[in-house]
Amino acid sequence: MRMTTGMFSSMHLDWRTPKEVYDQLHAEFDFDFDPCPSDPDFDGLEVEWGKRNFVNPPYGREIVKWCKKALEEHAKGKTIVMLVASRTDTEWWHDCIMRADEIRFIRGRLRFEGYPNNGCAPFPSAVAIFSPGD
Repeated sequence: MRMTTGMFSSMHLDWRTPKEVYDQLHAEFDFDFDPCPSDPDFDGLEVEWGKRNFVNPPYGREIVKWCKKALEEHAKGKTIVMLVASRTDTEWWHDCIMRADEIRFIRGRLRFEGYPNNGCAPFPSAVAIFSPGD
C-alpha cells in the first residue's frame, strides 16, 4: 500500500461515528433524528428531518447534497449537528459549514470501527452546530 492511499477519505464514504463522540453530543443536544443511519435502503435526503438532528454524512462528493439539505432543514428552525471532515479548503466548507453557529474542531484524529489503521481517520474532523433561530 502506498503511503498516500489513506489520505483520500472518498475510499470510504460511511465513517461510522465513534460511540463516545455520539454519546457526548447526544447528552448535550438530545437528538431525535439521524438522517444518516447505516441502512443502505434509507435516504435521509428524501425525508423531513426531526427537530434535533445528528448528521454524519457520507464523505466524498456526496457531502455537498447533505450540506444543502442541512441548510434547508436549519432554515425550518431545526437544530443540526454535523460531524464532518475538517476540509477548510473546500467550497462546501465555506458555503455551508462556515454558516454554522459554532464549529468545534476535534483534537487529534477520530477512530472509526472496522477501518484500516485501527480505524484512525486519515483526516481531521469537526462538529458544526446550526442552532435553531429565535
